[in-house]
Amino acid sequence: MIAKINNFEIDLSKPIDISIPLTNTDENPIAWYIEKPVIEPVVFGDWIGKVSEGKSSTNFNNIFFNPHGHGTHTECLGHITNDFYSINQSLKQFFFFAQLITIEPQKIGDDFVITKEQVQKALSASTPLSVTKLEAIIIRTLPNQKEKKSRKYSNTNPPYLSEDAAIFIRESEIQHLLIDLPSVDKEHDEGKLLAHKAFWNVKDTHNLNSDARLNATITEMIYVSDEIEDGNYILNLQTASFENDASPSKPLLYKILDFRL
Repeated sequence: MIAKINNFEIDLSKPIDISIPLTNTDENPIAWYIEKPVIEPVVFGDWIGKVSEGKSSTNFNNIFFNPHGHGTHTECLGHITNDFYSINQSLKQFFFFAQLITIEPQKIGDDFVITKEQVQKALSASTPLSVTKLEAIIIRTLPNQKEKKSRKYSNTNPPYLSEDAAIFIRESEIQHLLIDLPSVDKEHDEGKLLAHKAFWNVKDTHNLNSDARLNATITEMIYVSDEIEDGNYILNLQTASFENDASPSKPLLYKILDFRL
């Protein structure tokens, strides 16, 4: 099915899913020192909400998970503020002109860091259409092992985004940042959250400044396979309707077939 989104022609029948599914198996990725998700049938006495148990006509599961630690999720600035802000209220549009770039984080001391210079170089190497504004950036990191889909990140000091890189992305007026890491910030950073704050332009988490970016989002723990080429796409950013700072999400990419003014 061919559709036109903001003058871009895309084929809706050919989405490219860059999310990681949530499961209750050891294959589920985990960050932030928690256990794997729990998906289990409701039990009332001797009644079990599972058809295969022979006592229910439906499968009726409870699910216990954490959006930040259990897979692909999208968050708003409410993730770091004293006052409550919901991703369900922050994200009101769902199709964006996006650019996919690939970066090998740079070794700096004991860390691997995505620098401002790397982001600038990668964006310029795959120039977006000059007739439209870049709304979203998708960062795939190298090495790009399939193990990212099941990796246990806790206490591994994963790569992260430098504060300068986050400022550059913000100053480029990019509203949506997607990355294949558990966080844009360093795992153990004494609560500084420099990249989060820089991207959302949050200067004081207890007294939010008027120019903070209420509608900007960060999506973490995506997986972009090697078969997907760097370049321009239409991003469909789908979230569940949780009134929470973050929601599990399903970002989809669509190849651009044509552009017509």
